[in-house]
Amino acid sequence: MSLAVDSSRGSMIVVTFGTFDVLHLGHLRILERAAELGDRLVVGVSSDALNISKKGRAPVFPEHERMRLVGALRCVSEVFLEESLELKRNYLLRYRADVLAMGDDWRGRFDEFSDICRVVYFERTPAISTTALIEKIRL
Repeated sequence: MSLAVDSSRGSMIVVTFGTFDVLHLGHLRILERAAELGDRLVVGVSSDALNISKKGRAPVFPEHERMRLVGALRCVSEVFLEESLELKRNYLLRYRADVLAMGDDWRGRFDEFSDICRVVYFERTPAISTTALIEKIRL
């Protein structure tokens, strides 16, 4: 499943990944900063099944809603469903990534892809996280 497919060539392509469950300002800031690194920002949104396997819980919003929300952001050129962490290299090759941009909570975890693209880690927005938001809502 992919949204807003653009077949243009010759542009700098930035790829990032995330769950984006309970989309918040921290997500927006990272996506905007990632978009500034190139001409097109392609975002892999974690599937519900992947989220359950990674975090042991289903996301608050289902994958199709999270893809729609992320895809509606002005800075995002294309959205696809990330179904497996083991397929990251394949995704980067498929979308012809020049840059992989991730939050610094993943620092060092994706350096292995520096043979096919530049790997950049952005500092996260302090005191903003989906977990903190969910806890605040529960109170």
